[in-house]
Amino acid sequence: MPLPATDSLSATFAALADPTRRAILARLAHGESPVGDLVKPFPISAPAISRHLRVLESAGLIERKVDAQWRICRLHAPGLRRANDWLSQYRAFWDDSLDRLVEVLEGPAATDPVPATPPHVAAEPPPASPPHERPPADARTRERRPAHRHPRKES
Repeated sequence: MPLPATDSLSATFAALADPTRRAILARLAHGESPVGDLVKPFPISAPAISRHLRVLESAGLIERKVDAQWRICRLHAPGLRRANDWLSQYRAFWDDSLDRLVEVLEGPAATDPVPATPPHVAAEPPPASPPHERPPADARTRERRPAHRHPRKES
């Protein structure tokens, strides 16, 4: 079921969410292809691939055309451009964040030599505590006490 035009970006990302559809797009990135050739590498039926192609087409990511008995598929640039344009809004944020991370990782602390022994680790381990002796077996047994019963409350 095609989504309304106002929600085409959601349709694009919903189509991209499926790994089979992403694999189909990756194959089409090398050039247009007949549907029959798109079916071959996948362990699913031809009708299942056709359903994936319909989703990709309704999301505006591919175009299908009929050439005699062949059904040819190819990438549709405007659909991919919509997703890229939306993601590019956040590219500056990620670039800045990653640049700051590089500065922290390559900053002055990164060039300081690493001490051979971290300061919180003692040079010698503490002395081992003496082994605990087990009490004799007869000392470990307890007397059995009668079970304590609570008296019933009368209502």
